[in-house]
Amino acid sequence: MSIEITAKSIDEAVRQAANQLGVDTERVAVEVLEESKGLFGKSQVRVRATVSESPSKGKPKAGKTADKPVKDAKPEKPAKPEKPSVKKEEAPAKPGRGAKADKPVKAATPEASAESDEEEGPDRPDVVATQADAEQLAEMVREVLELADLQVVVDIAELNGRYVNLELDGKDVGFLIGKQGEVLNAFQYLMNVIGGRQLGNGVRVTLDGNHYRRRRAEALTTLAVQIAEQVRERGEEAVLDALPAFERRVVHHALSTMDGITTYSEGEEPNRRVVIAPGE
Repeated sequence: MSIEITAKSIDEAVRQAANQLGVDTERVAVEVLEESKGLFGKSQVRVRATVSESPSKGKPKAGKTADKPVKDAKPEKPAKPEKPSVKKEEAPAKPGRGAKADKPVKAATPEASAESDEEEGPDRPDVVATQADAEQLAEMVREVLELADLQVVVDIAELNGRYVNLELDGKDVGFLIGKQGEVLNAFQYLMNVIGGRQLGNGVRVTLDGNHYRRRRAEALTTLAVQIAEQVRERGEEAVLDALPAFERRVVHHALSTMDGITTYSEGEEPNRRVVIAPGE
C-alpha cells in the first residue's frame, strides 16, 4: 500500500504518512516525487510513502527521484538594525560662518528637498486614510499571504494621515522580513502598487513584522541625530548610505526640527541617499 503526501519537509511528510498508515515513522519509506520553493522561500515537498518490512528511519527509497531528507525550513530571524555607514564630503560651508569664502553651503533646492518628495515628505493633507481603506488593505495582504501558504496574522496597528500601518505576526513572519528587511520592503512596495490600483485615492500602507520597523526607525533616528550634531559642529555635509523611501522619510522627520540642520535626498532609486547638511 502506498499513499502520496504533500508537506513542508520530508520529515513532516514521514510523520503524516506514519499517522495515516498506522505505523511507526521507522517503518515508512518515502520516495520524493516533487520539491518546490514557493513565495518568500517557503518550501514544499510531495512524496510517495509505503510501509517497509524493515525499519527505514523515514529515509527516501534509493532511485532516480529519491532525495535525502532535509531539515524543516526555519524562518529567518529578523536582522538586527544596522547603522548605515556615512561618508563625509568636504566643507561646503557658507561664507561668514567662519568657513572659507570659496566653500559655499550646498543648499537643498525645491526639486531635491524632502518636502517635494511624495515618498519622504510630510503626509499629504488632502489624503486621509479611513477605517474602510485600512480593512481593504489588510484583506489584500491576507489574500497574498494565504496564496503564499504563510501562517501570518495581519492586524491594523494605526492610521496616520494617509498611511495605514499594518502589523504582521505569526510563526512564518520571519519569511517576510529577510536580511536587513529587504523582503519586507519589497512586499510593502508590492502591496502599495496593488493598493494604489485598487483604492486609487493616494492612501498607502506600511508593513511591520515582529516590530522590525519600529526598532529600525529608533536606530536610524538615534544615528541621524548623532551625525547631524557632527555636521553642525564641523560645518561639513554627511551622506548616508542608500536607504529605501520609508527609511529616508524617518531620517527627514527626525531632523526636521533640529536647528542649524537641513536634509535633502539625491540620486536615483535604488541608490537614493539622504544628505545631512549645515543649515540656517
